[in-house]
Amino acid sequence: MRAALVQLTVSDDPVANLAVTLDLVGQAATAGAGFVLTPEMTNALSSTREHQRQIFRPEAEDPTLAALQMAAKAHGIWLLIGSLGLLTTDADGRFANRSFLISPEGEIAARYDKIHMFDVNVTETEVYRESAGYRPGNKAVVADAGFAKIGMAVCYDLRFPHLFRRLAQAGAQILTVPAAFNHITGAAHWEVLLRARAIETSCFVLAPAQTGFHAEAHGKGRRTYGHALAIAPWGEILADAGTEPGITLVDLDLAQVDAARGRVPSLIHDREFSGP
Repeated sequence: MRAALVQLTVSDDPVANLAVTLDLVGQAATAGAGFVLTPEMTNALSSTREHQRQIFRPEAEDPTLAALQMAAKAHGIWLLIGSLGLLTTDADGRFANRSFLISPEGEIAARYDKIHMFDVNVTETEVYRESAGYRPGNKAVVADAGFAKIGMAVCYDLRFPHLFRRLAQAGAQILTVPAAFNHITGAAHWEVLLRARAIETSCFVLAPAQTGFHAEAHGKGRRTYGHALAIAPWGEILADAGTEPGITLVDLDLAQVDAARGRVPSLIHDREFSGP
């Protein structure tokens, strides 16, 4: 299976972002990719809740989702929409950060709501409280895409290895980690965490990413790290997208998953223990 990681520099304008995304998805399909992955917040990155409320839509009405479903069908590809910001019916008004796996028929094969919220103090001026605007999910997801079983995660989930172990033990062969990773933490931790998750689970890890400075008409903007990565089950880096928007192709041999697990079968070596 040939996969394509889409790297984007989205703004806070979903219409403009969609045009770029559709073009890159089309390029990936033309290059022979049967599985195309976009990053977290494919529809828009916005730092203001007021603007988010104006541009986000419920799932059933979201134009980015509808257009990408049509694109998956038109190209006959599996498409992971890394995530979309969506309106919900929650009483507190918080949004969903939801990842979608779309089938070659254009149908939603799986949904995953990001479980772990990015509530961190990166520096004195880089402070994030994702949980103030987004409500966390509570269900891990492994989806059967026919060519592979896919364990779905989003960005900050990467720091919680128990989630990935559960996904692998439930049958996942590919772990997807679409992200809008902070440029400071990304430089320090992105690669090593992705490689660790691949090694621990003997899975392929595919991590499409946002990159560069995300200009906003209605906010201050933010910077993301880029470097969309594809990691093999033994931990090797198969592809690194660098810091420019575009597509990065990688060919996956799923036999490598069984080979790695045969060499180090740690997924079946769990033991019960007491304490601390």
